[in-house]
Amino acid sequence: MSEPIVSVRNLVVEFPLRRGLFTAVNGVSFDIMPGEILGVVGESGAGKSMTGSAIIGLIDRPGRIASGEVYLSGQRIDNLPPDEMAKLRGKRIGMVFQDPLTSLNPLYTIGEQLIETIRRHLPMNEAQARQRAIDLLAEAGIPSPETRIDSYPHQFSGGMRQRVVIALALSAEPDLIIADEPTSALDVSVQAQIIRVLKQLCESRGAAVMLVTHDMGVIAETATRMIVMNKGKIVETGSVGDIIKRPQEEYTINLINSIPSIKDETRRHDVPPAATPLVQVKNLTRDFDLSPGMLDRMLKGSKRTVVKAVQDVSFNIRKGSTYGLVGESGSGKSTCARMLVGLIKPTNGQVLLEGDDIWAGGSGTQQRRQRVQMIFQDPYASLNPRWRVGDIIAEPMRALKLVANKREAEERVADLLEKVRLDPISMRKFPHEFSGGQRQRIAIARALSSQPEFIVCDEPTSALDVSVQAQVLDLMRSLQDEYGLTYLLISHNLAVVRQMADDVGVMSKGVLVEQGQVDDIFDNPQAEYTQMLLNAVPDISKVN
Repeated sequence: MSEPIVSVRNLVVEFPLRRGLFTAVNGVSFDIMPGEILGVVGESGAGKSMTGSAIIGLIDRPGRIASGEVYLSGQRIDNLPPDEMAKLRGKRIGMVFQDPLTSLNPLYTIGEQLIETIRRHLPMNEAQARQRAIDLLAEAGIPSPETRIDSYPHQFSGGMRQRVVIALALSAEPDLIIADEPTSALDVSVQAQIIRVLKQLCESRGAAVMLVTHDMGVIAETATRMIVMNKGKIVETGSVGDIIKRPQEEYTINLINSIPSIKDETRRHDVPPAATPLVQVKNLTRDFDLSPGMLDRMLKGSKRTVVKAVQDVSFNIRKGSTYGLVGESGSGKSTCARMLVGLIKPTNGQVLLEGDDIWAGGSGTQQRRQRVQMIFQDPYASLNPRWRVGDIIAEPMRALKLVANKREAEERVADLLEKVRLDPISMRKFPHEFSGGQRQRIAIARALSSQPEFIVCDEPTSALDVSVQAQVLDLMRSLQDEYGLTYLLISHNLAVVRQMADDVGVMSKGVLVEQGQVDDIFDNPQAEYTQMLLNAVPDISKVN
């Protein structure tokens, strides 16, 4: 039998605190064989990413490996000097981080970053390294790699950047790849492509992959074996099929039960089919002029470049209902959302709120804006870190003069915190003192503070664990029922849309290719693009 690529034995990672020690990883042991993908799942704080960081020697101080051992192909590596460990990173251990944008240097082209990494670890000249970089980009699924190699990171979509990060991780032919949430922010179609790339690399190169994720569907589609972590410990381990079909631990059972299903036909809530539209989107169009300056066009003969982000889009959102908008990155979903809340002005078309154009201007502008709010994707970036939670939630009501004094504002904030199931004392705290799910609840409370009728939810759960996601979705449903709210839900998670939406629209390249009631679209899609999206959704029910 072949030797494991990586062996972890009784690993303990500790962080000293003022009042003792915090144990982030507690007695973890596992092996990964050549060509194997091991899935590691659990909620935020379970110790998944910290285990990967310990293996690769990237624990931030004052954290440390307190005890245990890590072996790479039989060689102990946890006790290596920093300079020796640095030589292993990139050459024998590759890392794919969650956010590809922060993993790439925005000042250098993709090619420059790949070539530098290749030449650092492999004996190649500039021309050889460039050709290898092109081959790696092609292997990772980048179209036209010969030309895209000279592009900068910002010129790639999120999915393409993640493929570039995978190419970087593979550049020195490592034995082990640690992939930390490599698909969490990606569309289902791009996610499926990244999964295929990882599987192909294992098969063709014999590399071992440690796949860290909170998405059980990705594990089901990718890994053969998995471990479930909770509070720094492994609570269950075995084949993917055994754990998903026959979970033994209550924690694992709760995780699996929290996963929304694309086949979920549970009625969300009763909305009369003929309900009056609260929002009418008519022939909405938005163009972006990406042309170089006039001087550059004159000197270099450059042509004017106009990107049609949204093209002649029309749909209605019934009062008290949820309209789901789905599609890949670059399809125009978020541009539509920003036009609906007044952040981007349409090139053409109208957004009507009970017949009033929100872009009409004039004396009614503030009143119209008060009726529309937005919940953003990232609960970490959407809250001002220097403000206390109470001030964050009170800002809209103060700006719109909905409260007479500070005491009234505090009373309203306390009431809103209770509505989103947080203790009113939370208003005295800062955002960094809360988990991701709690921060998203604060963002929801802020959206409610202006007493809106219509809320645009732009990927509100994509950064959350499945169990926390279930809690936030349940909260959104209960608030909708209590206040009669109308939602536009933008999401790349089609199972969430199936669970939450009454109607759905599918966008591709700025065009609305299909729309209708959610069950009709999911059960009998007519557009080829919609069929492709649905077929790309990871499905744990397919596991044997």
